[in-house]
Amino acid sequence: MSLETLGQAILLTISALFPIMNPFSTAPLFVSLTSSFDPQKRTRQALMGCIYAFCILAVFLLAGAVIIDFFGISVPGIRVAGGLIISTIGFRMLFPDAQATARAAVQTQDQDLDFSFTPIAMPSLAGPGSISVVLSGAAHIKSGHPEDWVVIYAAVIVGMALTLVIAFFVLRAASSMVRFLGRGGIDAMTRIFGFLLICIGMQFLLTGINDFFHILPK
Repeated sequence: MSLETLGQAILLTISALFPIMNPFSTAPLFVSLTSSFDPQKRTRQALMGCIYAFCILAVFLLAGAVIIDFFGISVPGIRVAGGLIISTIGFRMLFPDAQATARAAVQTQDQDLDFSFTPIAMPSLAGPGSISVVLSGAAHIKSGHPEDWVVIYAAVIVGMALTLVIAFFVLRAASSMVRFLGRGGIDAMTRIFGFLLICIGMQFLLTGINDFFHILPK
């Protein structure tokens, strides 16, 4: 396998995961939850949240084939389900429920807990949409790359790690970013990512339906 193909796999992973993770939409929540923390503790919360998210996604990636085989799930089924979940998340980002978001933030802030796992890692960074993408990737690797599966898995893991490195720096700079962009700027970026997710989800859905019914020739 060429280095160009590996690079494409890494970039594809980043381009698929980053809009779904959307750390920009997590930034206001992160700022509100860690407003009383000192900078060192806030940075540690962001770092641990990204580490937890990576571990969650890595488990689903590496165990994805086992999960698929155990439950007898087909690759088209994974793609259709993933497409529906991703599209639903995209619609929620494009047309957000401000009252529900505010209630969730207040309820979480009232608890004196470590926020790095919940809600930062899960469900914000490694939520159902990210997990669906990872499971779909595992199914695609299993069905389409039997010889190069180790290398492809490694490329996907590198892509996941790079995506979460970007997410870490976004969360680390969340306070400055929220002040610079304002709530309106964050909301606009969230809606743009939501539209992109709807497009990605629809493509997943159409690909799954086509693979199941063999509508279009490959």
